[in-house]
Order: sequence, then structure tokens, then C-alpha cells
Amino acid sequence: MDGTEPTVYVVDDDDAVSSSLSWLLESIGLRVRTYRNALDFIAAMDPDPWGCLVLDVRMPGMSGLELQQRLRDRDIGLPVIFITGHGGVANAVKAIKAGAFDFLEKPFDDQTLLDRVQQAIGVNSETRRCRSARAALLDRYAALTPREREVMELVVEGRPNKVIAQVLGLSSKTVEAHRAHVMEKMAARSLTELVKQSLCVQSPDSGWIGTGTSMPHGRAGNPLAEQGIDRISASRAARP
Repeated sequence: MDGTEPTVYVVDDDDAVSSSLSWLLESIGLRVRTYRNALDFIAAMDPDPWGCLVLDVRMPGMSGLELQQRLRDRDIGLPVIFITGHGGVANAVKAIKAGAFDFLEKPFDDQTLLDRVQQAIGVNSETRRCRSARAALLDRYAALTPREREVMELVVEGRPNKVIAQVLGLSSKTVEAHRAHVMEKMAARSLTELVKQSLCVQSPDSGWIGTGTSMPHGRAGNPLAEQGIDRISASRAARP
């Protein structure tokens, strides 16, 4: 698979459904790849796929829920949108708890699917951007000397240069030089930014990198997905 642009991966054993979904998604300029079963998708999948996965729940061999678990086990954060003709609230809840982005029961409105797919791609793109930004940050941190890391740790604790000099047994001028090198190497424009960088180095969940646009894939509390469960529940309650 080519990772130069986001792709919608459609996995459904019904050729007619796959063709229809492919045509619909391509009609708005999205790149689409279709697979008849989960194993074909796994065999062709990049280590770090970009885009989203539109996945049938029931398929011969490995089910959609099993494929979702396989992706989770491999720490692949590709947003999953389930589509099904026999979903039920129980399957929806199970999928959402396992980190699915949404769960759509057939027949669904075309625009609803298109909206969910574009939102899922947006979340995945932001997650990838954050991951890339953190990797660059870690590279900058790795370039610090051991002494510079000691100075950085004390700086972000709010210690003044004189105190840092006493703690490390250095002159104030030497501390000032190390501090300047730390700011330069970390590309930090202020002490506040350096503190946030330090938090991010210590914990990837600190929230410094990213806009807060969406919760990363795989965490509970996806409002779009919860709306999907509500839709299924309401639809079934209205049936005679």
C-alpha cells in the first residue's frame, strides 16, 4: 500500500457492497482499496497505514471484531468504522469499547458515511502529526549532553541560575551557557514551552503536542461512536 496519501480501506466479503462503497468514496476524491476478507487486508497492510478502515462485522473466517482486536494487539491506530446489516447494540457496544470510531447499521445514509470517514481520516492525520512531532522532540532531547539534561531538569523545576549552579557545583556563567544551549537545541522559545516539552518527553499523553481536535483512536468516549449506538438503539426501538 502507498502511504503518501490517506486511504480508505474497505473490507467486506460482499463484492456489490465493496464496489458501491468504493464508487461513493472515490466520488469525493478519496483513495480507496478494497479487500474481500480480513486476512487479505492484513497481508497487504503497511506497518503504519494512514486513513481509516471501513469494516464489515460478519465475514467468513476472521470477523470484523477479530480484525479490530488484531490491529489493537499490533498497536495500529487506524480508525475503524464498522458497517453491518445485523449489528445490534451488543456488537456496537463491544466494538466501541474496543476503540471503534463509529458503528453504522445498514441501510445508512451515504452522507453519514462520508462524514464519518472524513472525520476519521482527520483524527488519524492529527494523531500521526502528533506522533511525528513527538519523535522530532525526542531526537532533539537525545542531542542534549548529560549536563545539559541536568540543567534542563532544574530549569523546568523553576530553579534560578544561582541555585542550579550551587546544586551542580558550577559557575553561574556556565549554567547560563548550558541553559542557552538547552533552549537552542530544544528549539524552545520560552521557559513555558520548555516545561511543556519536558512533560511531553516524560509522557506521550501530556497533551503538549496536538490541538485537542479529537481523542486519539482507541480511547473510550468517542462522541461520534456513542451517537452511532444511540442511532441503532432508537432505530430498533421504533421497529414494529
